[in-house]
Amino acid sequence: MVSELGLQGKGVIVTGAAGGLGRAFAQAFADAGAQVMAADVNLSGAEETAQVIRAGGGTAFAAKVDVTSNESCQALAAAARDQLASVDALINNAALYGTLERKPFDQIEEQVWDQVMAVNIKGVWQMSRAVAPLMKGKGGAIVNIASATVFSGSPQWMHYVASKGAVIAMSRVMAKELGGDNIRVNVIAPGFTLTEASLGQIEDAKGYGVERAALKRNAETEDITGGALYLASDLASFTTGQTLVIDGGKQFI
Repeated sequence: MVSELGLQGKGVIVTGAAGGLGRAFAQAFADAGAQVMAADVNLSGAEETAQVIRAGGGTAFAAKVDVTSNESCQALAAAARDQLASVDALINNAALYGTLERKPFDQIEEQVWDQVMAVNIKGVWQMSRAVAPLMKGKGGAIVNIASATVFSGSPQWMHYVASKGAVIAMSRVMAKELGGDNIRVNVIAPGFTLTEASLGQIEDAKGYGVERAALKRNAETEDITGGALYLASDLASFTTGQTLVIDGGKQFI
């Protein structure tokens, strides 16, 4: 199966790779034979991710990136161009999530709202704009991480849900604009996933919302990473502009 993915020797950039889903994405691509650039505003966390991959025999580099800064995004793209054999996939995972306080929409502070939009929306746009030129002429894949909350709503979390809805909308535009260069743009919308950030937000995280799921459990990180591997792989060579909801069947219950 790993050979069928066609990821051996490919270069993959993962943002927000210092922990949680980002680290899991980085590890999964390395396990599939890809060279990984683990990037995060938390450089020490990104370096730890890269070290874990290298300790397991994989190829990984670490870099610091502030996705709200165009200069920083361009610098990361340049570093990936120089250090990876090629740049074939970008996983736009960096986002504000675990540190956000749930509040009614009319009580969210303007500063917090702007910060969420800067990271979760502007960051995806800027990273894609910086990396796409490295894929032109040979093709590639951009996988943007949204959230299943876009389809269900999540009370007292409008800033986060709105930002992830924008990610889906932007991805459809990018898919059309980049399709002529054989750059595919797709979205994963995870449901509630048992990461460090989620465990810190919800008291009974393992049981949270399970009664609404077809599969009676919450996702582990490995349940989500398979979707990213598929969308970045040769198996999805004719798939673009799509949103893959991975939530154990909560959205149709």
